[in-house]
Amino acid sequence: MTDRRFNEDEVAEIFRQATEAQQQAPQRHLSSGEGLTLAEIQEIGQQVGIAPELVVRAATSLATAGTETSRSLVGFTIGVGRTIELDRKLTEAEWEQLVVDLRETFDARGTVRQDGSFRQWTNGNLQVLLEPTPTGQRVRFRTVKANARALITGGLITAGLAAAMALVGVIGGAHNNMAIAANMAAIAAAELAIGAMQLPGWARLRRKQMEEVAQRLATAQSLLPPPK
Repeated sequence: MTDRRFNEDEVAEIFRQATEAQQQAPQRHLSSGEGLTLAEIQEIGQQVGIAPELVVRAATSLATAGTETSRSLVGFTIGVGRTIELDRKLTEAEWEQLVVDLRETFDARGTVRQDGSFRQWTNGNLQVLLEPTPTGQRVRFRTVKANARALITGGLITAGLAAAMALVGVIGGAHNNMAIAANMAAIAAAELAIGAMQLPGWARLRRKQMEEVAQRLATAQSLLPPPK
């Protein structure tokens, strides 16, 4: 069998059957404490015909994408963020370029501050923090939709007051209280609706902007020589 030569159609059929068998075979899952090094992943990739440099590119893209974070209020996403780990410290030129990118991306001048090895660029509720780590630096993006949070919070408070007013009206038989409660409930519903409607599009835009800045930062960092 090892000396036999297979024609093109037979090769295609062999790979088809092997692929089906692989898909049907029990899959081995890594436990929470396991993992593969980049070299091990490259070796596996070579076995299936994937160039090592493509594996490195994909791994770099995954690493620089960072981790998304979010804040919720009664099921609504009112805050989004992203944290990325850098394997070395940014140069002064890279930090300055990051600030320029942030101003252009978010269309805001913002304010730059430095406290020792900590740096930040902020514009209202939008914050970008640069923090030291044992192996390099960490960049944290975070922001909150403050007006939507205020509307939702106000709507919840108003709804609670409306319920209390209605309960008093039912117990005391006060028809005026019931009318007031109905008006308050309508106001609460409007506040909740207006606040909630703003959030999905805002969250998508901010996540997209943060991801794009993170990717450009990684590209710029790879083009500059490491600091001496």
